Amino acid sequence: MELILLFISFVIVNNFVLSQFLGICPFLGVSQRIDAAFSMGLAVTFVMSITAAVSWAVNNLILKKFGLEILEYVVFILVIASLVQLVEMFVKKVSPPLYRALGIYLPLITTNCAILGLALLISLKEYNFLQGLVMGIGGGVGFTLALVLMAGIREELEAADVPEPMKGAGITLIVSGIMALSFSGFAGLIK
Repeated sequence: MELILLFISFVIVNNFVLSQFLGICPFLGVSQRIDAAFSMGLAVTFVMSITAAVSWAVNNLILKKFGLEILEYVVFILVIASLVQLVEMFVKKVSPPLYRALGIYLPLITTNCAILGLALLISLKEYNFLQGLVMGIGGGVGFTLALVLMAGIREELEAADVPEPMKGAGITLIVSGIMALSFSGFAGLIK
């Protein structure tokens, strides 16, 4: 039951994008089309899940064992960069159109602060391996949910009568704020 609550917490209540405001760059950049947003969300979910497992193992089996906790940031960034390279090579090989559609945003997963935040939170909250993995999967699913919701809204806004000064970034930021407010309604539901 604890793991289910942890999963739901990071999908809805503590959503990295809409509650903790991490990973905003790909959220705003890739959320123009649902298919690209979903694909990016899957890539981020994969990287978050693997990052959770690998960063927990490296942190608990190497860094803490040898008193090198000060290297957490550097090691976590290296782990994330390596995993993103693997995902990028895989997507390029398996689906060249998807690779072109994601463009610059796929390598930007490396600098996605939601993924680094995930690795650091696992260490900070001292989650065990399974809790960290569930947090990684839940965080990725929550990231995908936010991306797909925003993409759906942005696709609908293309047909809407939006005042000229509000088109583009203006309306996108307003919608993002409203989405964040709606997700804040879940605050306190699960801690």
